[in-house]
Amino acid sequence: MKINEVEKLVGITKKNIRFYEEKGLLHPTHLAENGYRDYSEKDVEELRKIKLLRRLSVPIEEIRLVQEEKISFAECMDRQQSDLRKEQENLERVCAMCAELQEKEQTYGTLTASVYLDRLEQLEMGGARFMNVQEQDQRKQKNSSWIAAIVMILFMAAIMGIMIWGQSVDPMPIGFFVVMLAVPVIIIVGVLLALYMRLKEIEGGEANEAAKY
Repeated sequence: MKINEVEKLVGITKKNIRFYEEKGLLHPTHLAENGYRDYSEKDVEELRKIKLLRRLSVPIEEIRLVQEEKISFAECMDRQQSDLRKEQENLERVCAMCAELQEKEQTYGTLTASVYLDRLEQLEMGGARFMNVQEQDQRKQKNSSWIAAIVMILFMAAIMGIMIWGQSVDPMPIGFFVVMLAVPVIIIVGVLLALYMRLKEIEGGEANEAAKY
């Protein structure tokens, strides 16, 4: 079936479906004649499972581990319960601080923010987390993008180094050499632009959008 049909059946957008494909959680068949994706009933059921787990705030990496049977589903649920309990404890601490500020009849003008910021930092040093699962996913995506870009840039830089060394040993026409050297330079510029766009897309909430389903 086509992606439009899947979108209606599962109740998530095409963008989110493609997002899960990019993350390796979904593997539809690509038709040879036109290159379109062909989704099976199994793909639809897989998307429903992903949707459920994401609604339960299970990180994408955890879902991948379950799919690959590197951890059991029961283990995944146990980890998630543990993480949610910690999150609940953190929220209770924040809620208690909000109540304290209210009881002291603080106003925005009289609020001494540094005192409460210090307390929050002490709680974080003690192991408290004031961060949601979506932000963790976003950070992982950024790290992956940086690593991929750095690897490609280093590879292109190595090629440039070999070309320069080869020119010093066995010179070729300068015009041809400049053209050849420009190729890895253009690729590096392209990689940097792609990295910038990717980081901007992640920062714009791509992961958070997909996490709604």
